[in-house]
Amino acid sequence: LLTNYQQLGDGKTVLFLHGWGDTSQTFQALQKELAATYTTISLDLPGFGQTQPPESVWGLNDYAEFSGSFIKKLEQKPYVIVAHSNGGAIAIRGLAEGKLQAEKLVLLASAGIRSEYKGRKLFLRLAAKGAKALTKPLPQATQQKLKKRAYKTIGSDLFVAEHLQETFKNVVTDDVQNDARQLSLPTLLLYGQNDTATPPRFGELFKAAITGAQLNVLPGAGHFVHHDKPVEVAKAV
Repeated sequence: LLTNYQQLGDGKTVLFLHGWGDTSQTFQALQKELAATYTTISLDLPGFGQTQPPESVWGLNDYAEFSGSFIKKLEQKPYVIVAHSNGGAIAIRGLAEGKLQAEKLVLLASAGIRSEYKGRKLFLRLAAKGAKALTKPLPQATQQKLKKRAYKTIGSDLFVAEHLQETFKNVVTDDVQNDARQLSLPTLLLYGQNDTATPPRFGELFKAAITGAQLNVLPGAGHFVHHDKPVEVAKAV
């Protein structure tokens, strides 16, 4: 796949992996800061930004394999992987299965704890069925608009990348806690105190699972902790 990426700096390699619906631009400030000391590489994952979408339905394993193949093609070996949200789930899966290698790991508001949302998933399915029945008599374009509004209201990212809806379903039902238990590399977990998408308790669960993990919860920060507290995050990293 044609892949858009940015490479800055010189030194040991830092690989950045963004979250669902995001792009490599989310790391622009942090990448520039770290480029003073490291070779920093951030890419648009397949289906996002300017990188081609997958030609089939993907899951976390595919994204992990792609990320590993990408960095090998650049003939780079990551010293550190810095990953946000779903990028964290990709990094954990990739490191556990040997598709990615790194000496250290930084997880920013990492996703991948799916077990707590069984009730919410059932609610989403029932809400989706109800919405479909109610909007069926309406024109297709109107149906899509109403579905988007409904999913946004109940907090689902299903329509963030409409062309990847089936891939999204695979990703958000894949729990990486068992993968995390296989990791023993030095890991820094940074979570925002006000994050409702991946709350601080996710960090506590990952800290308990990953040998050698350290958890910092930043007051006043939300899900995009590296945007809300850029100075603190850069210093911690």
